[in-house]
Amino acid sequence: MNIKRRVIKKERIFLFVVLLLPGLVHAADYAIGADLSFLKQAEERGTVFKDNGQAKPGLQIFKDHGYNWIRLRLFHTPTRLPNNLEYTITMAKEARKMGFKFLLNYHYSDTWADPAKQYIPKAWKDKSHAELVQAVFEYTRDTIIAFKDANATPDMVQVGNEIINGMLWPDGKLPDNWDNFAELIRAAIRGVHAGYSDAHSPKIMIHIDQSGNVRKTKTFFDKLNSYSIDYDVIGQSYYPWWQGSLLDLRENLIFMANEYQKDIIVVETAYNWRPAEYKEKAAPFPETPEGQQKFLNEVNRIVLSTPGNRGKGVFWWEPAVAPKRNSRGMFDYEGNTLPVITVFDKFTRN
Repeated sequence: MNIKRRVIKKERIFLFVVLLLPGLVHAADYAIGADLSFLKQAEERGTVFKDNGQAKPGLQIFKDHGYNWIRLRLFHTPTRLPNNLEYTITMAKEARKMGFKFLLNYHYSDTWADPAKQYIPKAWKDKSHAELVQAVFEYTRDTIIAFKDANATPDMVQVGNEIINGMLWPDGKLPDNWDNFAELIRAAIRGVHAGYSDAHSPKIMIHIDQSGNVRKTKTFFDKLNSYSIDYDVIGQSYYPWWQGSLLDLRENLIFMANEYQKDIIVVETAYNWRPAEYKEKAAPFPETPEGQQKFLNEVNRIVLSTPGNRGKGVFWWEPAVAPKRNSRGMFDYEGNTLPVITVFDKFTRN
């Protein structure tokens, strides 16, 4: 048996062990996801997405390749970005009709919220801490009701985006304001449950960006858990040029699964199909269409192998925007799908 055949045999054995044995990963529980928050805007502006040269709606292309979850961000009152409540409900309704599950991503800002910035919405700018807590509760409750009334209820909600340094700065900025931050998070979670009223509430995700860093992950979640905050899923971002190697990712997934006994999702990941991040340093994979595909294969393999069946999915970040602007997307310059779109075909087709 030559080396290539041995590798293929090992891959088949791995897939059998992970996907077929009872008590491990169940297809209905595993999120094959994409953050498609800009998809509607891209198509409205004339971008045509194609699969094997055939033009199709973007959502259909992802559905055809086994994707079963959509992630959508929500800004409070955006001025330049499209992701307001009306836009997001419209996208969620369309995805729901096609059978997608839906993860709603609250940024609690009018624009991008991430570790470097967590701007308070303009409408809340002059509020006291107590008023801000109430505003978070009411806004979360009322927007959840709006999704429910539109028959587009989320299956999972993340309260804040990459909140390793807190949210709604300066009131909830970390590490100085943990008490404030905890009250804001509790208010958001209460708002989700209040919006659902008697209906079955969604799972709650806490999302940070330290997938390759055990120490920072432990510092954050040990402190968060000291406040007895009730959540269901740990979300992590993983971009190798920021968060470290695949071994770093693996080490932290093992740590989180064993330490916290929570389900874990790599809720943001991506890799370039043309040179971008690794022009002056060695890359873990070539920044080519084939290298991009290999990257997602490896990330997914590592998530599937998380101890205790705690690895519950992978979401690619913004794979469907105008191709000429997006080196991390899943479409080439002409709008045709790249090889990375096929990673989950072998898991979902029969």
